[in-house]
Amino acid sequence: MATYDLVVIGTGPGGYVCAVRASQLGMKVAVVEKNASLGGTCLNVGCMPSKALLHASEMFEEAAHSFAKMGVSISAPKLDLPAMMNFKQQGIDGNVKGVEFLMKKNKIDVLKGSGKILGTGKVEVSADGKSQVIETKNIVIATGSDIARLKGIEIDEKRIVSSTGALSLEKAPGRLLVIGAGVIGLELGSVWRRLGSEVMVVEFLDRILPGMDGEVARQFQRILEKQGFAFKLGSKVTGVESNGKALLAKIEPAAGGAAETIEADVVLVCIGRVPYTDGLGLKEAGVALDNRGRVQIDAHFATTLKGVYAIGDVVAGPMLAHKAEDEGVAVAEILAGQAGHVNYDVIPGVVYTTPEVSSVGKTEEELKQAGVAYTVGKFPFTANGRSKVNQTTDGFVKILADAKTDRVLGVHIVGREAGEMIHEACVLMEFGGSAEDLARTCHAHPTRSEAVKEAALAVGKRAIHM
Repeated sequence: MATYDLVVIGTGPGGYVCAVRASQLGMKVAVVEKNASLGGTCLNVGCMPSKALLHASEMFEEAAHSFAKMGVSISAPKLDLPAMMNFKQQGIDGNVKGVEFLMKKNKIDVLKGSGKILGTGKVEVSADGKSQVIETKNIVIATGSDIARLKGIEIDEKRIVSSTGALSLEKAPGRLLVIGAGVIGLELGSVWRRLGSEVMVVEFLDRILPGMDGEVARQFQRILEKQGFAFKLGSKVTGVESNGKALLAKIEPAAGGAAETIEADVVLVCIGRVPYTDGLGLKEAGVALDNRGRVQIDAHFATTLKGVYAIGDVVAGPMLAHKAEDEGVAVAEILAGQAGHVNYDVIPGVVYTTPEVSSVGKTEEELKQAGVAYTVGKFPFTANGRSKVNQTTDGFVKILADAKTDRVLGVHIVGREAGEMIHEACVLMEFGGSAEDLARTCHAHPTRSEAVKEAALAVGKRAIHM
């Protein structure tokens, strides 16, 4: 029987990062992975492949609509979807091989099969009808999440697809109906819109991007509508008939009322994700779940079973790869007797559309609800020199600061490269910085990041270029 200091179940960003950090700290580590390749949802059918298609489709649209006005004359670009999918696959393969290299470099054993917790210190690994029991001092559950399903709508990954199927369509659908106006639905919707699809998004709530700052969501919706998106907010899809050539989606107002039928060639179900705990034997082992099916943990990531910990999408908090990574590092350091910690107030979120949307910290709605007095500084990219000369002026930067202390409480950006710009706000907030600190930090000119400085100046009503 093999014996380890730590066995991590799942090799997504949370799991493999946890394993690497534990190995760095001198532990003997194994990872358990049931899929053929390492990397979890993120590397194989999530974050990474979607970014490849977002980038490729953006280049396709730029060539078709933006090159000419910059004085670059080319014939109309032609879509070679199989080649684009190959580009995506090359990215997946490269990242997966990178994780395999990290396992070898850090002397981490990779155990292929499904992991089941038999109790404290014991994990059963099963594959191809055979099983072995692994002994370990500690276990980390890092099994991630699965697509959330909509009752009465069966996903076949051909015409009615999840995010997984939407990454591998054989042709651009003429009409794409997206159920859910969250991050994943808008990202994948934008890929296929750029490649020629008519895109309609149906959302149960009366707004897009639930949980993000309301003003940001409203302006971003207008930008997407300008790009060709159609939205049906405050609506729900109650069924999809798939017998005919076209799919027939039945849509009703969320508050009740007359239904309508919309034709589509592909329906993408993107209503969120749920913790993945199938086959782990958690109930039998004594690992408690909460009322949403997430593994219950304490402040040190410990579950209700001694020696078993959990991180990432399978526990409470935002379902983000980088949040899982930070938790993986923290739990490894705790197991090594160090002070592992995650600051949940500074977890950035990004929507990788064009333009991007990024945020960190509190929204205006959250500050109002908490009764916190705050000041707002905003600066539009229409007044930013770099954005003007590149003719990419959609969006703005918004900074929320404590009215008394000037400490930055939240930053929200809609604009090109917003996902890169948000990180100076993250560093500032990690150190408890103020809007004044940000405003007095010299920013290179001309850069889009100057808009962040100007928004910080605007908190004190002294923006220069507005």
